[in-house]
Parts: sequence; structure tokens; C-alpha cells
Amino acid sequence: MSDAMSDEAGGVPRYAFYGDDFTGATDTLAHLARAGLRTMLLFAPPDTTRLARLGSLDAIGVAGAARTMSPEQQQIELARVGEAFAKLGVRVMHYKVCSTFDSAPQTGSIGVAIRTLREYCANPLVAVIGGQPNLRRYCVFGELYAAAGADDGESSVYRIDRHPTMSRHPVTPMNEADLCVHLRRQGLDNVQSIDWRCYAAGDTTLQAELQRRLALRPDAILFDVLDDSHLRAIGRALAHHASSAAPLLAVGASSVAQAYASTLDLSARSEIAPLSPRLARASGPVFVLAGSLSPLTEVQIRAAHSYHRIELDPLQMTGESARSYLTAQVATIANALRGGRNVLAFTARRESNASQSHGVLPQLAHACAALLRQVLDEVKLQRVGIAGGDTSSIAVRALGAWGLSYLAPLPAGVTVCRVHADSPELDDIELMLKGGQMGEADLFEQLLEGYGDDERVNL
Repeated sequence: MSDAMSDEAGGVPRYAFYGDDFTGATDTLAHLARAGLRTMLLFAPPDTTRLARLGSLDAIGVAGAARTMSPEQQQIELARVGEAFAKLGVRVMHYKVCSTFDSAPQTGSIGVAIRTLREYCANPLVAVIGGQPNLRRYCVFGELYAAAGADDGESSVYRIDRHPTMSRHPVTPMNEADLCVHLRRQGLDNVQSIDWRCYAAGDTTLQAELQRRLALRPDAILFDVLDDSHLRAIGRALAHHASSAAPLLAVGASSVAQAYASTLDLSARSEIAPLSPRLARASGPVFVLAGSLSPLTEVQIRAAHSYHRIELDPLQMTGESARSYLTAQVATIANALRGGRNVLAFTARRESNASQSHGVLPQLAHACAALLRQVLDEVKLQRVGIAGGDTSSIAVRALGAWGLSYLAPLPAGVTVCRVHADSPELDDIELMLKGGQMGEADLFEQLLEGYGDDERVNL
């Protein structure tokens, strides 16, 4: 399916994605890059000057923060992105959401995103892919299931409305497992569903079922996903519909990119070579900022034995004396880093203040961003990690960089990227972004020691 790649003459990408938070956007970046696609993740839609400097690309992404936005904010943000992608002439426009689909009518609404971006995608198919098996996220008969941790085995997979973390998310709790109902609550009245049994019957049967569903003029069509073979079948269906002149809108986790890439034959691409994107051991002190309140992040903090750990009080970070409190914490962190110590700063986990902390979450993410910016102003670092989807989105925006490229993998859905910035102090920083549910228990130790296997990546 060579026409799905870039226009070799003009370097025009045919696949574009918008991540509704930064951690998810880097996961999609990683999947595309490791498939051999020349991919860049930007923090804003590119202008012609930026595009010319980037050269030929197969895929391009914009890392955003729509999952924290109101419907009005989403409409403004996504109209700007949709228009920019449409001008590029992309074939597939991917709205990347968390694999747990956590969202609500008034916060990060997937329904609002679909209605806004569909204005720039005339293709009758709006595909919602409901699962990402490599992260142990599954959709069966329209219901979403997700694992609760990295090391608990398949027995820890829960229906999403009974998930011990996502059903209790402080901002967008998932209290409905049926994704058609979930999306209906966000304004999509007619969501059709393709269940997993269609894939085994073959592509002809799947296409016939798709045409039958499309005749009902749906707002979207939801696809079940239980394993990688389902993603390949969905990828072939998307390729068939994306071959028309009208761009296609696809919604879902990085499984959308996996399905898309599964249809491409890149064997003739001479510029793709077997490289070793193994993350080397850190050459200097590492700073990790954990704003995530998830139980898995708490496990990862406890396992970070090689770090000097500094607990941050969310109420003091957002209270009347926040400026002086942050100044003191920055000084403590910077002194430790200058002394060659790895530092893990994390927001307090005490049960006694958990409910109060949830009440200041938006302000807390901005406070974390300010702390990170000030630390990097004080100390030149080569490697940094940020834990927490909202924290990552806001903190990275505050840095003043303009893009990310893929560097190396860490286990369980975590990616290390290279920062691209006009400022020499920021340019080339190795940055790990991870959501609350991502990574193995010793993730922060892996960030220090290095990790990775030989894989194909884009040059």
C-alpha cells in the first residue's frame, strides 16, 4: 500500500495523528517509528517553514492536551489541527485517545472531538478502534476491558467500569463499559459496532458488514479488538476505505497506528536499516517528576531505590505560598542533581490529603510544570522523566520545545524520546513520558540503567 506513505517527491505525510495527551502521543510516535515510518511529533501544527526543515515524512503528529479541555476549548484546538492536517493532504487523520477511553461530556469529550474533526474528513467511515492488546486493553462485543497493573497476569483484566483505578479516575471516571453507550453520552447518537467474529470470516465478509453499517449513516463504527490478528484485519479495511480521495477519521489508542502500519510493505525502503535503539545507561544524574496519583506509579516510586526521593505537598504547591514553596523545592532538587544524585520528586500519596489533592489537580499540573522548568533552568540534564498524563502534557508545553522524535523503548507502553528545541539547553534532552497506568514496577530504575532490544527504526 505504497500510496499510504509519504509523497516521495514532496515529503507529504499521509498519516497524521493528534494525541489528546503527551504520553499517549509518544506511544503512537514509537509504534510508527518502530514500524519504519519517518515520523515526527510536534507541539503545534507545523507551518511551511517547519515542514521544509523536517524533510520527507511518512507520518506527523501533534501532541496536545484535549483530554483535559472543555468542549469549547476542544473545538478551538481541534479545528486548528484538523484544518492543518487537511491542508497537508493526509489520508488518515487519527485522534489518539487513551486506551482506557476515559473521557466525559464536559472534559476531554471524544464525541466533541469526532464532531469537530469530521468536518475535515469527508470519508463516510469514522472508525473507532476499541482496544490495544500489547497494553492488555481489549474490546469484545463493544465492551472495554483493561488490565490493572503491569505484573499481575491476565487474571487482573477488568471490565473498565470495574477497573480498580479507571472506574475511580478523579476527573473522568469510567462508569460505563459499553463504548457505544459511553460515546452516546458524549453526543454520538448512532454508533454502530463490528464484533470480532467478522474478522475470522475474511475480508470480504468484513467489508460487506461495513457497507451494511455505513448504509445506516452512523456517527462512527466501533471495532472490537482482542488480538493482533484483529488489528491486521481492521488495518486492511481502513486501507481500503482510505484509498478514496476523502481523508478518513480514525479514533482510538496507538492500535490505530498498529493497524495502519500492518498494511504497509517497507521492504524496498533503502533508508531503513537495522539499528539498536537500546537505551544506554544514563551518563549523568536523572531527574524524574511524578505527578501521577495512580497506584502503579506509587509502586514505581517505592521501587526507585537509586533515587533521592523528595515528596511534594500538593496543597502547598497550589496554595497562597506556592511561589516560595516551589523556590525552596527547586533549590533542594537542583543541589542534589549538581551533587551527582538522581532525584525523584513526587506528589504526596497520603490518604489523608488524597481527596483534597484531587480538588486541585488542574493547578497541581501547572505547578509541576513550573517546577520542572525551573529545575532545568538551574541544572543542565541529559535525561528526564515525567509520570502522569496531564502533568506531562502541561509540563512539556511549558518547556518551550517544538517537537519530539523517537529514541528508544521501555517496557509496557513507555517511550523515551529526543527533545527538539531552538534552545541549546533543551535540545537533545532524552525525555521519558509515561501515563499513570504504564510501565513495569522498576520503570524508573530502567530509565537509569537502560533497556531495549534490536528493532527497526526510522533514521
